[in-house]
Amino acid sequence: MAVIVVLGGGVCGLATAMVLARDGHEVRVLERDAGPVPDSPTDAWQGWHRPGVAQFGQAHYLQARSTRVLDAELPDVRDALLAAGALRYDLLDNAPPTAGVLDRRPNDDRFVSVTARRSTLEQVVARAAAEEPRVEVERGVEVDGLVTRALDGVPHVTGVHTSTGRQVDADLVVDATGRRSPVPAWLRAAGGRSPHEEATDSGFSYYTRFFRSRDGGGLPPLRGALHTAVGTFSVLTIPADLGTWSVTLVADSHDRPLKELRHEEVWAAVLAACPQQAHWTDGEPITGVLPMSGVLDRYTRAVVDGAPVVTGLVSVSDAWACTNPSLGRGVSMGFLHATCLRDQLREGVDDDPRTFAQRWDDGVERTMTPWYQATLAVDRARLAEMRALRDGQVPEPPQGRAALGPALRQAAPHDLELFRAMLEIVGCLALPAEVFSRPGLAERVMRTAAEHPSPGAPGPDRGQLLALLAGVPVR
Repeated sequence: MAVIVVLGGGVCGLATAMVLARDGHEVRVLERDAGPVPDSPTDAWQGWHRPGVAQFGQAHYLQARSTRVLDAELPDVRDALLAAGALRYDLLDNAPPTAGVLDRRPNDDRFVSVTARRSTLEQVVARAAAEEPRVEVERGVEVDGLVTRALDGVPHVTGVHTSTGRQVDADLVVDATGRRSPVPAWLRAAGGRSPHEEATDSGFSYYTRFFRSRDGGGLPPLRGALHTAVGTFSVLTIPADLGTWSVTLVADSHDRPLKELRHEEVWAAVLAACPQQAHWTDGEPITGVLPMSGVLDRYTRAVVDGAPVVTGLVSVSDAWACTNPSLGRGVSMGFLHATCLRDQLREGVDDDPRTFAQRWDDGVERTMTPWYQATLAVDRARLAEMRALRDGQVPEPPQGRAALGPALRQAAPHDLELFRAMLEIVGCLALPAEVFSRPGLAERVMRTAAEHPSPGAPGPDRGQLLALLAGVPVR
């Protein structure tokens, strides 16, 4: 078994550490943030300082794929989440009446999520990792570079060194440092080639508020989807733990008038004009508007021109690739990455390092990269639509296979089989290409969509939106 160092003690870094430890490896997690893990989710929400996790206070949802990985790999963590007040949430319960009478099937539990605020998830996972045999978590450790030796002209990572001059040796280093990973710069400093990297601003800004019930009641009824496009902005309505929920308005970062959404009164006025979501503010606000922007779409690959640029190191989760978080896929992809790494290590980490690096790259490209590409395609299409509407143009309708995703969203409210298919994609249970390749499904999607033209999401049009942003009541 291997000695493994994981850089980054966020949710995905710690989950990776626990999955690997339960397969017999010795794992040390080095986390830059020094603050101790709070005793409860309430303490975590109120006072845990996590500067290393930019989205720590933002809307958060665990898709069904995350829960399926927890069921299989970390059931005690799932149970601890539920004990801490996490919500067991079944999106199939929200099938609209227009889809028909819901006929429950034995495998419908695959759509169930156990979800919570990011602070609660972090707190529960951190406490579980602290008690995990063969996992040692060190907080307040700043890693500032890699320890390497040359192997066939390529840096082979044998450990890391910290800002205090300490060296930590490892058979394998796992980069789980997140969206702005310093590892590419460290590789250049070690004399190696840079990994292949694609990085651009995702183009989205987020304006989030959290609420809880005023009388201790339940969550607001979900009408429609978690993620709803309304002209030149989108609305996310996200249920969470301990009777809390969040509402996020998502805008094009370059749509300057929408920057006014950072003001509570403007934010509230815009949401009030969205009849499917306005009732989600019928609670006690527990935050003001929490803005976030500058989120990267980023993808890296450590095999360039058919050869690895580094051995002894792998990147997982957001350190490998990250996208617009509004689809809620980040933790699901991180958990899936952890199981992929476990499976690759079972085939041997002691073989030729270049062979392992190539095998890891092949597995990631086969299993993970299609999810990144599918997410990017959705984001780019939505951003183009928002910008066309902003400029007073009619968005170009998607053509060919690209038309299937929008058509499925249009058809799903009218067909339970298609509603399930949509939830498989939304929940990261199946890739769009897999779903649409099923015999007859693509044809069924297009036929049903044609029979039920989209009325558009109810909410303010562009003129009404600009009036609301300027403080003018809209009737």
